[in-house]
This record gives sequence, structure tokens and C-alpha cells, in this order.
Amino acid sequence: MPGPFFRRARVLAVLTCLNLLSIPAYAAPPIRLEVGFPPGGTTDVMARLVANALSAQINRDIIVENRAGASGNIAAASVAKAAPDGNTLLFAPSSHAVNASIYSDLPFDTLRDFKTVGMVATTPYVLVVNPKLKSGSVGELVAYLKQHPGEVAFASASAGTGQHLAGEVFKKAAQVDILHVPYKGSAAALPDLVAGRTGLMFDNIAVMLPHIKSGKVNALAVTTAQRSSLLPDSPTVAESGYPGFDIVGWFVLLAPAGTPADVVDQLNQGLNTILVSKQLTDKLAKLGAEVKTSTPQEADRFVQDEVHRWAKVVKEVGIKPN
Repeated sequence: MPGPFFRRARVLAVLTCLNLLSIPAYAAPPIRLEVGFPPGGTTDVMARLVANALSAQINRDIIVENRAGASGNIAAASVAKAAPDGNTLLFAPSSHAVNASIYSDLPFDTLRDFKTVGMVATTPYVLVVNPKLKSGSVGELVAYLKQHPGEVAFASASAGTGQHLAGEVFKKAAQVDILHVPYKGSAAALPDLVAGRTGLMFDNIAVMLPHIKSGKVNALAVTTAQRSSLLPDSPTVAESGYPGFDIVGWFVLLAPAGTPADVVDQLNQGLNTILVSKQLTDKLAKLGAEVKTSTPQEADRFVQDEVHRWAKVVKEVGIKPN
């Protein structure tokens, strides 16, 4: 029979195994999803919808952090400097591509310092005006602006956003003299628009729809080539006398450059899975957004093309880099 020493050794071995079994498995840290705009705007709301769905899909906690300011550049700089391990991501709107031409002192390179995980969605903008302008169409608005040069301002969510660029392109196409007033997000711009301190604004349809329905602002036209199902009675700007006017907002998911390809691919697969689910598609549709799935490579080419496209627009409309 084994002696007392061996019996004690056996007991210790069993206890050690039990202790090992009781140690919880390694839990991956939460993913930090940074948003460069304040809570409540389209970018923030969409990011939170995507974060909740993606979290459930990949079984990882995802925490949305708002780092508002500088047209999203504060959040972008934070993610560009983050460890390339897939634990820090950026929910980037189209202003991310525009900023490369608007700002001359960015602390990151828009193309080299990020790896694109995938496309998320596109969304049209709508041109809205304060009712005091008494403009029921784009033609009436342009006539009013020409009669009152320099007296009317247009608001935007921030300098360099798609909303800002839509206003600048419209200003040049219509040959009107209007002043740009940037805000820190759409929510901050709306009170001045409703009060009449600014006269018009291009913004996401979903943000403006409740205010259009309540009569606080009037919708004149959408910025895309086709009409929107959310505002079927509103013509396009192109229909309203400016052929070729076609501006759409978009949203992508970015990771720091150097993030391993297998990590990016896993995130992309999870993203594409949730984007084709009816539950998320319906929620995004209420924001006026149309989902867009892609591979990381397709999304990366899209962002590169947009950077080059907006660089030309910025030069054409005469926006000076900061």
C-alpha cells in the first residue's frame, strides 16, 4: 500500500487539477469603437447600432467612445496611434476622406495609417431651409440668395464633412454668395437653423426627417442622383436644374495600420454577416442608410478613390486647407 507521503501527493495533485479547472478562461478585452462626433448624430447612432450587432455576432464587448472635434480628426488620430491588435477601431464617415485635403497638419496619414475593415452604409443628404426664407423649391431658394448676396449662412456638422462639401458644391454650381458656419455636430447646428440664425443646411435625411415633418424646416431636394424613398416627393438637386449633382455620405470601419490580416478578415466577416441581417438593415434604413458589404480590399480601394475624388472637389470649389 502506498505510504502517507504518496497519499498526500495524490490529494495535492487532485486539488491542483481542481484549482486549474476553476480558473476562468481568458476573456478578450472589449473592443473600443471610436466616433469622431457627438452623441445623437447619424454617425453616432449608426455606430452604436453596428457595435451592438457586431458585439453579439463575434461574442466580444464593444464600447463606443465619442471623441468629438476637428471634423472627426481627434478620434482618427487616437485610432491611428492605437496598438494594431484589433481592439481599437474607428467608425468613419465620408469626412474622413475629405479631411485629407481640408487639413494641412493632420497628425496621421489618411491612407497609410489605417487598414479598412469594410464598408457599412451610404446615405443621401437633404437640402433644408428655414421657413422664413419662403423658398418652396431650389429655384426659389437660388433666386432669394441672389437677391440677398452674403446675407444668408449655411450650417454644417463640421468643416470638411460631406454636408459642408455639399453646401460648397451647391454654392459654386448655383453661383450664390452664402457663408459657411461649421458646428460640432448636426445636433449643435439645428437650433440655429430652426431659429433662423442660419438659413439652410445639407444633412442626413434621418436627422432632418422629424423636423421636416414638424414644419420646423422645409425640405427642398436630396443630393443623390435618385430620389429617396424616405422623401419621395422631394426632387433631387440634379432634377432642380443642376445636372450631375450627386453627393452621398458613407460610413466605413477602420483599424490601425499594421493590424494582422486575419484579425481584419474576422472582423470583416462578422461585419458582413450583421449587415445582411434584416434586423439591422431595417434599423439602418430608418436612418436613410443603405447597407454596403465588401471585402477589406474593396473597401480600401473605395476609400482611396474617395480621398482622390474629394481632393479634386476641394480644389475646384476653392476651399483653402487649414
